[in-house]
Amino acid sequence: MSDRIVSALAGGGDDLDGEEVRLRPRLLADFIGQKQLRENLRVFVSAARDRGEALDHVFFSGPPGLGKTTLAAIVANELRVEFRSTSAPALEKTSDVVAILTSLGRHHVFFIDEIHRLRPPIEELLYTAMEDYEVDVVIGEGPSARTIKISLPRFTLIGATTKTGLVSAPLYSRFGITARLDLYDQEELEQIVDRCAVLLSMELAPEVGTRLARSARGTPRVAIRLVRRMRDYAQVWGDGTLTGAIVDRGLRALGIDHYGLDRTDREILSIIVDRYGGGPVGVETLAISLGETADTVEDVYEPFLVQSGFLKRTARGRVVTDLALQHVRDSTSISAQAISEQEGTGARPGLLF
Repeated sequence: MSDRIVSALAGGGDDLDGEEVRLRPRLLADFIGQKQLRENLRVFVSAARDRGEALDHVFFSGPPGLGKTTLAAIVANELRVEFRSTSAPALEKTSDVVAILTSLGRHHVFFIDEIHRLRPPIEELLYTAMEDYEVDVVIGEGPSARTIKISLPRFTLIGATTKTGLVSAPLYSRFGITARLDLYDQEELEQIVDRCAVLLSMELAPEVGTRLARSARGTPRVAIRLVRRMRDYAQVWGDGTLTGAIVDRGLRALGIDHYGLDRTDREILSIIVDRYGGGPVGVETLAISLGETADTVEDVYEPFLVQSGFLKRTARGRVVTDLALQHVRDSTSISAQAISEQEGTGARPGLLF
């Protein structure tokens, strides 16, 4: 589901290309939001660098798209050391991890994304690597096999996860620095939009930053995607300047409303309201009505709807809130009015809220 423009998951054709990397901050001074975390990291990094020591192992948690990977790279930049990055699903064998660990230099940073998905043998290998800075390697096979210890340089492991509860207690306890990233507020997202516009050499009308920030779902990754897509619309529909009219038209074309909800979000709310009287409705029933799996509904669609006050999870099932009821009514009214206007002009119905 990462191809949704408002999805905080990596993907959608934007998150691994060169321009996306260029838009990411490289130093703590350029990082917007997470003020207390930034200040703490500045202290910890400066102290470790001044002492000539490796930084303690760091654990970042929080929803996707908030900057965990970016912060890991920033830590390496601030320490002025090499940065090695991978994801837990890519580490299939213990030999993969041994190869990476033995190639690390003094005080280097090794980043593992989605660390809750590590395989048990690899996780156990990391225990001694993180605590004793050594790994056990088996040489030979059968009766002649023997184990040797390989010493590792002092390094910093940074782990990141969107699901802290799935990280085992023994692994979690080995991180000396732990921090959770929270959703961004309106002002912070406006700053991110403005910064992206400067880096992309775009001109923004005064109201544009507020409009895009309001639709970014509290997530920098979504805000950056929206800026890049609006740049395309401004180039084709205008003279390159991003105006409020172009943003409104562009968001309508993407099916995103002023709350940051897309068509699927609104469909979920409409299903619960229209078919099940506002709930409660079980997640399995909701998933069937939506044509998705229950896991996808729970992990991809529901979190933002719950965080934004549109949906409640109860013991009996999902229930919409008064805010959701009003939004569904307003959306239905707007859609009906737009269809009526288009039929009157002979135009084909467009992308509606």
